[in-house]
Amino acid sequence: MVYKFTQLSRQELEAMFGLSELKQTRYFQEVREEGKLEGKLEGKLEGKLETVPRLLKQGLSVEQIAEVLELGIEAVRKVAQQSDS
Repeated sequence: MVYKFTQLSRQELEAMFGLSELKQTRYFQEVREEGKLEGKLEGKLEGKLETVPRLLKQGLSVEQIAEVLELGIEAVRKVAQQSDS
């Protein structure tokens, strides 16, 4: 039912349905779990990207870093360029 109210804010939906009722829906539970997973993945990615400058200082190439950290070469290059600045 929530999908029918795409223009309403979270606060408006809470007022309309009641927060406790919304939290009990399967939709809410699934969205919360997806958010947790995305947060974990984002945190892991940030941690990997923070490691790039240290690995560059150790003499690893961009390609080697991308392989070791399981990142795209472009992402590693971007961080490498930022750390040069």
